[in-house]
Amino acid sequence: MARMKFPRRYVIVLLTFICTNVCYVERVGFSIAYTVAADAINVNQANKGMILSMFYYGYVLSQIPGGWAAQRLGGRRVLLLSFVLWSLICGLVPLDPSRVVILVLSRLFVGVAQGFIFPAIHTVLAQWVPPQERSRSVSLTTSGMYLGAAGGMLFFPSLVKHMGPQSVFFVEAVLGVAWSVIWLKFSSEPPRIDLPKVSMPKVASREKIKAQAGGVVAPRTVKIPWRRIIFSLPVWAIVVNNFTFHYALYVIMNWLPTYFELALKLSLQDMGSSKMLPYFNMFIFSNIGGVVADHLITKRILSVTKTRKVLNTIGFVVAAVALMALPSFGTPSGTVICSSVALGFLALGRAGFAVNHMDVAPKFAGIVMGVSNTAGTLAGIVGVGLTGNILEAAKDSNMDLTSSDTWKTVFFVPGYLCIFSSVIFLIFSTGEKVFE
Repeated sequence: MARMKFPRRYVIVLLTFICTNVCYVERVGFSIAYTVAADAINVNQANKGMILSMFYYGYVLSQIPGGWAAQRLGGRRVLLLSFVLWSLICGLVPLDPSRVVILVLSRLFVGVAQGFIFPAIHTVLAQWVPPQERSRSVSLTTSGMYLGAAGGMLFFPSLVKHMGPQSVFFVEAVLGVAWSVIWLKFSSEPPRIDLPKVSMPKVASREKIKAQAGGVVAPRTVKIPWRRIIFSLPVWAIVVNNFTFHYALYVIMNWLPTYFELALKLSLQDMGSSKMLPYFNMFIFSNIGGVVADHLITKRILSVTKTRKVLNTIGFVVAAVALMALPSFGTPSGTVICSSVALGFLALGRAGFAVNHMDVAPKFAGIVMGVSNTAGTLAGIVGVGLTGNILEAAKDSNMDLTSSDTWKTVFFVPGYLCIFSSVIFLIFSTGEKVFE
């Protein structure tokens, strides 16, 4: 009996899924471990916000360079180098809130290293995955973020309780090194068709055949249309929605533990498995969005443009309602339900804006992702830091941080942003190729 061959592109997609999983284990792990360590020495909310946002300062610096590096050096190499760098930092740096300079620099460099990862992933997937599989491939890959966040929320509070905050850094370093070894062993450069030594019409024919097969013919020396990318309205529609998505995600990821402890009087250790539900919901809805999008496109039920707009709008509008309803409940169960709905439908919306990089610029997906993710990272800087200042200002005004009403501004801001962004995407986005 002939052996069934497992397509190499499936291996690549699976490895990038694990990659994003480990990255978000690191991010959630730090926020949990640092919050416990900082609370132990009474670090104020503004300073906590500053340390938690330092990752995003580093992250924003390397988004566009990450896209450029992946275009020039290859996504495979860039992914490996970035993983090795942040893993070493996690393994070597002490988690001591009183050593502010060391923490600031370490989070800055971890952010720089991880900033190369998502542009590199989009470059790899654009080269490996044919158009009819892109929605579910990107959705599966990015859903690793949410499964990693769910696993971190479930596992790390108990680890911190029994082994201390520093143990989180050790686990993260081990996971990072392990993935690097697996990637080095099982990944490979994208398939190439050897150019025959014949006339130029043959070369053109070869490029046409490969393009029809879903491959991306983009020589690493190709001129990048920076001006057209920067002034493209469809790109800006992606950028705005990426900003909003990450504003909401990072605020919930970094500040929801504090909301539970201050407003609801409930520690993460006491919540059991319910604390992972918002992120597990993201994992489920992200993959549902990818499968639905590919079905609508391949069965020609909707065009690519309409598919992206419908899923993006549904995701962001429902998320907006859930975010603004969250502080009204004032109970642990209500908070878990609202945050689960909000993050789940935001993940569904990724089948709209997040895959759109490959629709509008398949040859430059890493570059466009770098531009888009720069905005997403700025959302982390703005959202995480601003939330800390909002809470500190409320405290200075003698407002009660233990009251859920005090937190309304924290959750209303991303709610309004979701509505605004969905309108922008409806008006300006397209599923057609913009950049050849």
